[in-house]
Amino acid sequence: MTRYPAPDINDLPEDIKAKVLEVQAKAGFVPNVFLALARRPAEWRAFFAYHDALMLKEEGSLTKGDREMIVTTTSAANHCLYCVVAHGAILRIYEKKPLVADQVAVNHHKADITPRQKAMLDFAMKVCLASHEINDDDFAPLHAHGFSDEDIWDIAAITAFFGLSNRMASFSNMQPNPEFYVMGRVPKTKPA
Repeated sequence: MTRYPAPDINDLPEDIKAKVLEVQAKAGFVPNVFLALARRPAEWRAFFAYHDALMLKEEGSLTKGDREMIVTTTSAANHCLYCVVAHGAILRIYEKKPLVADQVAVNHHKADITPRQKAMLDFAMKVCLASHEINDDDFAPLHAHGFSDEDIWDIAAITAFFGLSNRMASFSNMQPNPEFYVMGRVPKTKPA
């Protein structure tokens, strides 16, 4: 279905192959983005280095759920099926809320999230849709909810980075793995 066939995992450079196999071992499958972008190894390395710097950082007040919420909400505004489905799955898991990804993807103002998260997503959506209109007044509501200027940078950087990701996934017709559609929707049953 993709416009650009993914390379065979066995043909990848060793560092990329090792990372893909690590993700597969953890998730139980290889998310399509890992192979789709591997067709250009230098770009793959740069993409995932920046991804990890934004999404795995431990400094600041944004939780992993907050980060995924930004991605899901702004990816919906960018009409990116892959990122809404994939990051929506991760969001459901981090927040332990099976409905939250669908809610923020459609209308974060009606979602079951905190006022702090709504302010965060209001700002992310402005960065996504009208970054040229950002002014000093946009920072006050975020500061009122305890976001630092560095947190605000993170919100903007995540939004901007996934704007790139959304466009690459959409133009290449990257499809979400079927596994993403069910992740975090129904609690896992524990063996008896």
